[in-house]
This record gives sequence, structure tokens and C-alpha cells, in this order.
Amino acid sequence: MTDQPDRGIISSNERRKPWIRKTLTLTEVGLLGSLVVIGLGPLLWLAKAATTPTRDTLREPMALWPNGFDIANLATAWNHEHLDRYFLNTLAVAGGSWASQLLVATTAGYALSVLRPRYGKLITGLVLGTMLVPAVVLLVPLYLTALDVPGLHISLINSWWAVWLPAAASPFNVILVKRFFDNLPREVFEAAMVDGAGPFRLFWSIVLPMSRPILGVVSVFAVVAAWKDFLWPLLVLPDPGKQPLSVRLPILAETIQLDVLLAALFISTLIPVVLFLVFQGFFLRGAGLSGAVKG
Repeated sequence: MTDQPDRGIISSNERRKPWIRKTLTLTEVGLLGSLVVIGLGPLLWLAKAATTPTRDTLREPMALWPNGFDIANLATAWNHEHLDRYFLNTLAVAGGSWASQLLVATTAGYALSVLRPRYGKLITGLVLGTMLVPAVVLLVPLYLTALDVPGLHISLINSWWAVWLPAAASPFNVILVKRFFDNLPREVFEAAMVDGAGPFRLFWSIVLPMSRPILGVVSVFAVVAAWKDFLWPLLVLPDPGKQPLSVRLPILAETIQLDVLLAALFISTLIPVVLFLVFQGFFLRGAGLSGAVKG
């Protein structure tokens, strides 16, 4: 068996040369360091500023704690500024949005990909067409609908449903899940149907356990999008007692000190990062499709 030819910019023989190997190592280290600074630099600076007095941040913004730590900023932001209440509101908004998006995306993707209705291609085209409509165009119709729900004549303003229901209508998630379901082995579905599994049993016991990777992706997208959303919660949740962090922090910025504000921003920024790591580890670790089909 002949060796495969080198197809990279630098061949394996050239890589053995000491000066080329050192140059490549320095280049890789430099690129990695640049990515770390660009990606984590703002978050690390915010962590430093959150534990620094205001005067030090204004005088020497890039200095590393010239007059020591000020951990009390975090406690002040959490307790005195009622950050805990707004954090619970954000959890309610993000949790409901996540559940509604996951429910609609998986059921719609399952219907279009696995059940394959008669006009499935037309419905898929219509779903794709809605992605071409700018979100800002939908603000007024959505707000009027939430203000007076057609047929029910009730108002969803100041209720979590005003945030959860519009979030569920995500055509991107539907198409994403459908494309994933399209790549699942249909032999498994046919075998389950032969064994007497109905559509619900097939969806719950076969499709969902095989779809953990895409469930993790949709979960991350849903939680992060709900966590940072500002305009829609501001419109439909005018009561300060129900507003999430993304809405309350800009309002609090006018009344609290800079160090406390930076501490509150750091707390609100750190939580979605932790949630992302949790979702990634829970859904994507060992969630391959190996063993789904036995040869």
C-alpha cells in the first residue's frame, strides 16, 4: 500500500526541519493566544472590573486591582439591587421559551421528516419563506395579537405566555430539526412500525433518544436567545416585577454605581456561559448514533 501524498501547504518532510517546526509552533501559539484574548478578553475584563472599586476602574481601567479586590460589589448587586428576583424572572422566560421551542421544533420536524404528510414539501417551503421576513416587521402584529388574542379576546400583556408563545414559532429550529431527522436511519423506523409502534410511540421511544445532539443545539440556541432578548420582553412585560435581567439592567444603570452595575453585568453574563457548558456536556457527550442500526 503506497503512502498518501502530502496535500498540505507544508509537507511532512519540511515539518521535520527544526526552524520550520519552531515557526509553526510559534504561529499556532500566537493564533491561539489571539483567539483567547479576543474571545475571553471582554469577559475577563468584566470579571476584573466587577471586583474593582469605581475610582480604580475610571482611573486605570486596564490595571489589575491597583487597590485590591472589592468582592462586596457582587453581594450588593445580588441583594440590594434585587438581582435575585430578576434572575428568577429570566429563568422563567428562558425556561418557558426553551420548552415551547423544543416542543414545536421536534413535533413539526418529526411530522415533516418522518411522517411525511402529503403536502409536506409545500409546508416546508412556507416555513422557509417565513425566515425571509425581518423580525422587526412582525413586532406590531405580534404586539396587537398579544394585546387582544383573536377569538379568545384576552390580553397576554404582563404574562409569561406573551414571551413563550412567539418564541415557539421559530422556523429556523423547525428546519434544523427536520434536516437532522432526515439523516436518521429509516430502517429503525420501519422496524419499529413492523413491531406495532404507533406515531407517538415512534416519536417518544425511537426518534427523541436518537436526537440528543440536535436537542442540545436547539436548547443552547433557545436559552441564549431568550436570555439576551431585550425589545420584546420590554414591550409585553411592562411590570418591573416580571421583567428579566436584559430589561432591568439598562434601567438600573441610571441609578446605581458603576462598580455595582459591572458586577451585575458580570453575573448576568456568566450564567448563560455556565448554562451553555451544562447543555453541551449533557446533550452532546456520547450522543452518537452508533448502535442504532446493527449490521
